[in-house]
Amino acid sequence: MKASGHTAGAGVMAEVVPLGSLRAGERGLVGEILGRCDQVHRLRELGMHDGAHVQMIRPGSPCIIGLRGQRLGFRMDECACVLVRPIHAAS
Repeated sequence: MKASGHTAGAGVMAEVVPLGSLRAGERGLVGEILGRCDQVHRLRELGMHDGAHVQMIRPGSPCIIGLRGQRLGFRMDECACVLVRPIHAAS
């Protein structure tokens, strides 16, 4: 899955990667959530829906992400279920 040629604000989007692969300070857009129905539902209730802007605050397990003005902690297995399109600053 690629989003070639699309832009988001001041950045350029890339392929989808697991949320846990973002480095501290990196931002991304949620592209897809994988997993059991109840797990996906829980993440969506927290605001983790397609197109949501996320920022990695602290990578690791648990990782801390910024989402809709909140800081949320997730275990690494939950981060692996969320696929994001990293937003890279335009050069």
